[in-house]
Amino acid sequence: MVGLSPFATPGLPMREKLYEVNWLLPVLIGVIGLIGVVMIYAATDGVWSRGAAQHAIRIGVAGLIMLGVALIDIRVWYVLAYPAFIGSLFLLLGVEFFGVSVNGSQRWIDLGVTRVQPSELMKLSIVLTLARYYHDLERWRVSHVSGLAGALAIIGMPMILILRQPDLGTTLLLGATGVAIVFLAGVNWRIISLAAIFSAIGVPLFLTYGLADYQRGRILTFLNPSRDPGGASYHITQSKIALGSGGVSGKGFMKGTQRQGDYVPENRTDFIFTVIGEEFGLVGSLLTISLYIAVIGLCLYLVTQCKAMFSKLLILGLTTTFTLYIFINLGMVMGLMPVVGVPLPLISYGGTVILAVMFGFGLILSAHLHRNVELPRSGF
Repeated sequence: MVGLSPFATPGLPMREKLYEVNWLLPVLIGVIGLIGVVMIYAATDGVWSRGAAQHAIRIGVAGLIMLGVALIDIRVWYVLAYPAFIGSLFLLLGVEFFGVSVNGSQRWIDLGVTRVQPSELMKLSIVLTLARYYHDLERWRVSHVSGLAGALAIIGMPMILILRQPDLGTTLLLGATGVAIVFLAGVNWRIISLAAIFSAIGVPLFLTYGLADYQRGRILTFLNPSRDPGGASYHITQSKIALGSGGVSGKGFMKGTQRQGDYVPENRTDFIFTVIGEEFGLVGSLLTISLYIAVIGLCLYLVTQCKAMFSKLLILGLTTTFTLYIFINLGMVMGLMPVVGVPLPLISYGGTVILAVMFGFGLILSAHLHRNVELPRSGF
């Protein structure tokens, strides 16, 4: 690794690397990002400066970062996996001491010009780290207690820190992504079955004793939306009204009455899908979901062309994270899941989330672009 140039790929000059990039993925991402700009513009009553302009700039800048990440040799990301994880852990610890509290949650570090949400960076770091961990791990240790202990430590440490913020949505997303990578790495089915049994016992205990009062209230509201229609149930109730009132073709751009009356809170961030559903109806909603499915399908196709375990698990892990973002957000907005504060990727307003998602797609493109590059194994 000594002397390796980040952009150097054996036998492949920079110009050819640009040609080799799978440009369909950036195009699909750009279209979804454009939908986000338009929907934020609508959600803010057509005031360009209240979020749409910032979102457009962030998508553009993050797109350039994505391309830069894609062109960097995959071996560089392999080497940086553990340092990135350690750095993200320190940032999460920093939130404990220097974090900024917003709406009762201490999740951000204020850098003056902007705020950074370390938990979003950890979503990338944990996938990089687990991908390298299982790439290096001897095959016989994948289902051995020593191999499982290492993976659980990697998953568990950030989950504990994020749950303390408190951020249940990110905690669940991080845990689900980690477990998915462990499964994809080839862990024995008996281990998975045993873990499922322990989860069935542990989850009810956690829901009873491990949640903050407002988190427990959200779950009770999900189970019984009529318990407090003007309070805890308000988000879900108004969200369903907005989606249902859009009908098949919607009320038309900038004509959503739920949006105009500000009945749906956070309609430019976590609940932005309600604006799509109300103004563009079932057609617009299905079109948006279809674009997401196209991105996920393309990523799964790219993984079939990779040789190294690190590259395969990296793409699968990041695709899992992206899929969970969508699944949790849409489930939350439709009232099929409790409200846990997970944004709709590329469409919801938010800086750190966009950067993290686009960086992740850059890693996916890098893994595919350098799919024939030999990666070392420490073999521990």
